[in-house]
Amino acid sequence: MDAIRRLRSRGEKHTQRLGHEFASEIAPGAVVSFNGELGSGKTVFIRGMCEVLCPGITISSPSFTLINTYPGKQCDVHHIDLYRIDTREELSELGLEDYLYSGDITLIEWGEKLEGTLPEEAIGILISITGDMTREIEISH
Repeated sequence: MDAIRRLRSRGEKHTQRLGHEFASEIAPGAVVSFNGELGSGKTVFIRGMCEVLCPGITISSPSFTLINTYPGKQCDVHHIDLYRIDTREELSELGLEDYLYSGDITLIEWGEKLEGTLPEEAIGILISITGDMTREIEISH
């Protein structure tokens, strides 16, 4: 059975701080799948993580490039955004297995699109909008 932890965020800065804290819990080889509706805070949480994992690097959402790789303190960090991917064919063209099994840290927005192909040990994060500024963040291992 998956271990589930629930966090509550009181705004964007708080979500970013929660990302800072979570970054200290993961190690090279981690794959983290982020899910939640548009505007829920997936990129904000990832930005917080990357501020710890890749200090001094400007993080942007790879919505148009699909994949950004940042040099990290311990390993590279791959930030993948699958929002614009609609078909299995498009997914297969990305060569995601190279990232998922690279030994680096891989952070995937809209990870539900990879259901069935994520490594068994992938961490799932679901961010739900609970109010104008509040979010519930559910982390499952």
